[in-house]
Amino acid sequence: MSELERYYRVLELEPGATLEEVNQAYKDLVFVWHPDRIPLDNLRLQQKAQDKLKAINEARDKLRSFKAKYQVSQTSSPTQQKKPSQTQQPPKKSSDLSGKDYSRANLSNKDLSGRNLSYSNLNGANLSDTFMHKVNLRGADLSEANLFRANLLLADLREANLRNANLIGADLSGADLRGADFTGARIRSGDRLLVKLIGANLSGAIMPDGTIHA
Repeated sequence: MSELERYYRVLELEPGATLEEVNQAYKDLVFVWHPDRIPLDNLRLQQKAQDKLKAINEARDKLRSFKAKYQVSQTSSPTQQKKPSQTQQPPKKSSDLSGKDYSRANLSNKDLSGRNLSYSNLNGANLSDTFMHKVNLRGADLSEANLFRANLLLADLREANLRNANLIGADLSGADLRGADFTGARIRSGDRLLVKLIGANLSGAIMPDGTIHA
């Protein structure tokens, strides 16, 4: 089995599946294996879920990269391919969204993975079930935003404003949260913490109750 076939297998797809099918399979599997759906006291299944999420994210990223390269090669004419001097320019990506205003925007279920949204205005935005793996939200205004079940694995949230944000069900595993402001943010139901923070860096972050994390 080739490495590419293995990535399709991880997402439970047949080789050659479309990008849309890859994205949908990714969303379905993340929903199934989200750690919040597993009892906290079941350490074996919690670890299995973390391993599954890691494999699912890797497979999706690799297949997306492969398909992007394939599309570029398909759009190159034979003449262009024979002339190295006429280098095919990579398609422009709207990955740099730093400083943009998305106040009150509905971004639910969107894929913002890897985007640069540093210092952007997402005040009151709906980001429920949004995929933001490795997104850069440094210094962003996420106050009162709805991040219900958002995937923020390995996200950069340094100095981000998360005041009064809804973080129930969000996955912030491995995220850099240094200096972030969580004052008034919703992270619990009763005494139960409902935000995934495995491996997250909370140094200097202002917690929902106003205390500063050591």
